[in-house]
Amino acid sequence: MTDRELLDGLVVRGAILAEIIPLILRDSSAAGKTAEDLLYERRMVEEKIVAEVKSTLLKVPYKAINSDQISEEILKFIPRETALSYRLAPLEKKDKLLIVGMLHPDDLRAQEALRFIAKQNNLSLGVYLVTPSDLSAIWRKYGGFQSDIAAAVKEMTAAGEREKVVELEEGGSQADAPIIKIVATTLRQAVEARASDVHIEPQRHSLRIRFRVDGALKQVASLPSSITMPVISRVKVLSNLKLDENRVPQDGRFRTLVNGREIDYRVATFPTPNGEKVAIRVLDPQTGLKGLEGLGLLPNHVEILDRVINRPYGMVLISGPTGSGKSTTLYSLLQRLNKESSNVMSLEDPVEYFMEGVNQSQVRPEIGYSFATGLRQILRQDPDVIMVGEIRDGETAGLAINAALTGHIVLSTIHTNNSLSVVPRMLDLGVPAFLLPSAVSAMIAQRLVLRLCPECKEEIQVSAEANKEIDSVLSSLSPELLPSKPYRLWKAGNKPDCKTCKGKGTSGRQAIMEIFLMSPELGNIISKGFSETALKEEAKKQKMVTLREDGVLKALHGDISLEEVLRETL
Repeated sequence: MTDRELLDGLVVRGAILAEIIPLILRDSSAAGKTAEDLLYERRMVEEKIVAEVKSTLLKVPYKAINSDQISEEILKFIPRETALSYRLAPLEKKDKLLIVGMLHPDDLRAQEALRFIAKQNNLSLGVYLVTPSDLSAIWRKYGGFQSDIAAAVKEMTAAGEREKVVELEEGGSQADAPIIKIVATTLRQAVEARASDVHIEPQRHSLRIRFRVDGALKQVASLPSSITMPVISRVKVLSNLKLDENRVPQDGRFRTLVNGREIDYRVATFPTPNGEKVAIRVLDPQTGLKGLEGLGLLPNHVEILDRVINRPYGMVLISGPTGSGKSTTLYSLLQRLNKESSNVMSLEDPVEYFMEGVNQSQVRPEIGYSFATGLRQILRQDPDVIMVGEIRDGETAGLAINAALTGHIVLSTIHTNNSLSVVPRMLDLGVPAFLLPSAVSAMIAQRLVLRLCPECKEEIQVSAEANKEIDSVLSSLSPELLPSKPYRLWKAGNKPDCKTCKGKGTSGRQAIMEIFLMSPELGNIISKGFSETALKEEAKKQKMVTLREDGVLKALHGDISLEEVLRETL
């Protein structure tokens, strides 16, 4: 039963006017609630009328309940926690039949829980549809004051609980076991393969499963098309998405234990002619949360960043295309700044990794909670460090600049091709030129490149052409950074039996980076009206290591291949 079907049924019943349906749907979507919950909350329709319409739509009989007739013996069949979680209650037992009242008889998770309870007690099940008020009256019979408080808290949080850890192979009937096993095995394998994403894609004659590992998609399974809907439904059950809604995209997430550690999965569905496609982001803190050294930065870059973030205030902006590791670097900086003596706050879209001690908040533009509005609220929370997921508009840019000017460390990302382009981009967003030198501390650009497997990489002969290219790239570097000659280069190995990379030749990715510092000289250039040439000259005076120079140095160190560096940089 969809929200629209319920509202249309109420119109037919004469309980609401058809003209207010769009308003109810809009408000329910904005509040993140069902239309039914909104009707109850605003007392727009009598509960009994809603229940009678639902009864007709779901073909489940409605029953008004007198809680005084519910005995303590009956309540023992269903634990209080279960009753509150799934919004149901035991009503009566007749011989081998347990009769249950449910607010949502079409809730598959609630159905699974009831089947488990019935099987444990060797009972059959009968179901009535009941109203929220009748359910609450029954729940109050479970205990005294403490139980009532627990019931109120549970009622408030049951629909929106985020941190619950689910079991991948929990629930379901014996007939569902193979599907549950397929989904559980796929998600575990994604973690073991260090995949960042899982794509479950319905094709005309099959169900394709692909993993994104080190930035590249690879097919790992092709399953019969007949199990497409059960597989998708299982993922939706895990992430608490609507099973009966396949016309519009949905977003959800869940957390589970894999190999003894908690993994978050962020789920997004997308309707296609062959069925719903599902993309699952695998958020493994072990691979996604790294220290600065774990990013593969040069020692001098780590030293520069430490110096910048230990200033009392100022803004650090990280630029790069989608998938260049900007968020990972932000989290690395946050980890360094996350101290008991600091109030660290973040605005993210969405929150990817939950960090203990950091006050993280997810923006929701659909209800008016944007980066700009969130940043205004953060400034009232006495912050020391502020992380803004992305600067997308002039309002956010202006607020972030003012935050940096008023004694806060501000970390954020921005879309530009290199660090020098950050200055004109901020001016394009409407930030006054005279404010930039005082507010911005550093501008960073980065890319991710494949890391050569340390166990099976192979040294190659450096050609005359490669020697010439390396000399050209490194010609302006400081003497202390220059590697000794003759140059040495490596390529990916080709050993199928390599235990580290499993025959791929590469093992993960690492960042190449350039850091353009705000200096008094750069401030003068910006204030006087700059040119690209003037910015490049200032970068040279700062002895800035460019993306390409950083990449070539790491190629000569044997971390990455020269070809990869030249392909990813200009």
